Amino acid sequence: MPRNHHNLEHPWSLESLNKAYQQGYMAGLTGSQRNQQPYPAEVPAAAWEAGWDDGNEQMRLQQRSA
Repeated sequence: MPRNHHNLEHPWSLESLNKAYQQGYMAGLTGSQRNQQPYPAEVPAAAWEAGWDDGNEQMRLQQRSA
């Protein structure tokens, strides 16, 4: 059977990108370093970093109000 080449263009799904974002958010929220991003592929890495940015900002807001 021939392989579906469309799947090879985007090996990630919205669900996997959301998971990467959530992992990044928790890392940022708990004070992990941004350079601990675990994804080798560019798109999931960007999702993780976006989550880290948001989580880190939330952590800073909580620290200011404490």
